[in-house]
Amino acid sequence: MKKNARIVITGAAGLVGQNLIVELERQGYSNLVAIDKHAYNMGILRQLHPAVTAIDADLAEPGAWTDAFAGAHCVVQLHAQITSKFPDEFVRNNVRATRRVLDAMNHHNVPYLVHISSSVVVSVANDDYTNTKKDQEALVVASSIRHCVLRPTLMFGWFDPKHFGWLSRFMAKTPVFPIPGNGRYMRQPLYERDFCRCIAWCIAHQPDGDIYDVVGDTRIDYVDIIKTIKQAKGLRTLIVHIPYGLFHAMLRIFALFSGRPPFTAAQLEALTAGDDFVGVDTSKVFEVRQTPFEMAVKESYCDPTYSHIVLKR
Repeated sequence: MKKNARIVITGAAGLVGQNLIVELERQGYSNLVAIDKHAYNMGILRQLHPAVTAIDADLAEPGAWTDAFAGAHCVVQLHAQITSKFPDEFVRNNVRATRRVLDAMNHHNVPYLVHISSSVVVSVANDDYTNTKKDQEALVVASSIRHCVLRPTLMFGWFDPKHFGWLSRFMAKTPVFPIPGNGRYMRQPLYERDFCRCIAWCIAHQPDGDIYDVVGDTRIDYVDIIKTIKQAKGLRTLIVHIPYGLFHAMLRIFALFSGRPPFTAAQLEALTAGDDFVGVDTSKVFEVRQTPFEMAVKESYCDPTYSHIVLKR
């Protein structure tokens, strides 16, 4: 694909979108359109990338945003509801919005879609996020649009308002950091910059109908992730283990007083579910050699340009 080809990115102001735009601009793409409804995060995107066409729009609602698809060569579909206390929000933003995006692509004859799904669609989890991500992926696969699907595992990197990003900031503010149970819950975290390079490869090569499970190369327990972040940031925070049942109850109580809790009881259950994902060899498939975990953590939380920028949820 030519570097001046029009590429539309939905959910562009989120974690993957912000990282993807950094990567695509570094690779020379010059005709990027970013669509998202989060005003604050779109403000960050505009400040960092003034050359990008930024459109504030709710994809679950009809509107002039569909005009941006005219003349596009590719759409990267990133929009997703990841956490919420309200089931309807998952349906609205993962399913209804996706139907509208697919309709806009068909209307404007956009030839290719890179759909970002999630490893949860093949996990043992059973929650609103998992079930609506399954529905979202099914809509893409059933469409007549040429596409590929990428299913990443838990991601970390620049701009992260949740997950490791929130944990790293919390750790820097508190003298004691709680760990549920023994903390020996194996994770396969995927570095955002590596994943965005995989997306860029798909934009350029446009594999047809392929589904890729994209998994972090490092298999590491949750407690060791926390220790790696602590070491990278040079913190002296004391790590304390709390019985799982008590930790679960604390999260449920906290959710009663927080509109958007950074970590929920459902996410704790997913953390301890025992998933073990098998992914593609990113070096062979996407020509992307993954960054060593310790180096990726250092880049994520100590980079002078981006590590201090945090999105809002």
